[in-house]
Amino acid sequence: MDVVTVPPPTPTQSSRHHHRSSSNISTTAYSPHNPKLKLPLLHTHPLISSKTLHPISPQTTTTSSKSIKRMMNKKKNESSTLDILSLMEALYNPIPIDIYTSLVKECTDSGDADTAIQLHYHITNSGIKPPLPFINRILIMLVSCGLLEDARHVFDLMSVRDFNTWATLFVAYYDNADYAEVARVFVSMVEDLGMQDSKFPVWMWGCLLKACTCSENFHLGMQAHGWLLKLGACGDAVLSSSLINFYGKFKCLEDANAVFNGASRRNMLTWSAKIVGACRENQFYEVLSYFKEMGRQGVTKESFTISSVLKACQKMLNREQCGEQVHANAIKLGMVSDKYVKCSLIAMYGRSGLLRDAEKVFEMEQNERNVCCWNAMVMGYMHNSMHIEALRFLYQMKEAGMQPQENLFNEVRIACGSVQY
Repeated sequence: MDVVTVPPPTPTQSSRHHHRSSSNISTTAYSPHNPKLKLPLLHTHPLISSKTLHPISPQTTTTSSKSIKRMMNKKKNESSTLDILSLMEALYNPIPIDIYTSLVKECTDSGDADTAIQLHYHITNSGIKPPLPFINRILIMLVSCGLLEDARHVFDLMSVRDFNTWATLFVAYYDNADYAEVARVFVSMVEDLGMQDSKFPVWMWGCLLKACTCSENFHLGMQAHGWLLKLGACGDAVLSSSLINFYGKFKCLEDANAVFNGASRRNMLTWSAKIVGACRENQFYEVLSYFKEMGRQGVTKESFTISSVLKACQKMLNREQCGEQVHANAIKLGMVSDKYVKCSLIAMYGRSGLLRDAEKVFEMEQNERNVCCWNAMVMGYMHNSMHIEALRFLYQMKEAGMQPQENLFNEVRIACGSVQY
């Protein structure tokens, strides 16, 4: 296990916010060869300023770590982390790392940012030499408490990093939807750890492909596909669906079909990705064909799949009563009450001029209505030139406690003003 040194404590009276504003944090360059690992937070302030530590009898200074742990568990509900640290300092013994580990875990579970700042400051100034797994726990604590900037500050100062270190930062940026930074972190992780010696889990590849899709990083997505081919991992259903979505986003349907055809196992994810890609490219007949093939192969369907197919039916104006067929399928699967399916059904019937059917779907389970369903009904009336009915429906929507979009309200008013009697 690698052990790295922490610089000796240096007293400071600066506020954490002043220190944050004066810190320069690199968000693009990773330097794995820093000679020392430091743990200062961007927030640096005295941890214990208002508490007076009273001397205690010498007998109590021999308290063991186990006794301290028992005391912590007993007072967990009535003592804060700050109180526990104050009490342990009063024992005049160095605080063991296992006590810090317990506090870090508790803070991670609670997600309290202020406590995380206080605890990290105390650890930084304790003089301990933390091993890498302990630093990784601190990173997880900071990320769990929403202190991503502080976690990045610690990360940039680490001289030794393992997969868990990189994965923590990777997931943190992914959860914050910073997909461009997710891609940069992954590339730097590969440069640091190497591709051949590191077996990245399936979920990480899936997150990377989504990040490439959302950030429109086609080049990195292609590289990821190449790496997966070399690793022989493209047959995985999750990765296959991610690749199909990726290629579908960039309108590379031939590549998407190649991935689909090469998948060793096709499940709901791969079929749904194929359907969404075809629907995005206005290949509506293909969408219906894929949907029927899913049924023949006994693949489970979900509400997202049903909604995508209903969108295709809507664009086809319910040609050959395809919408009714999908509606019947949704009833059979017990999905007709799903809010996304319900909204798609209303939109499909309204677009096809079947307003009575749209109203029947809307009137089902009145307590389940949402803004999407109301808006779909308004648009259905508008599409069929029933402007007065659309306006009346908007006022009913307000009476039901829903807030219509202002631009929709204005559009209906303008349409009503142009009606000639």
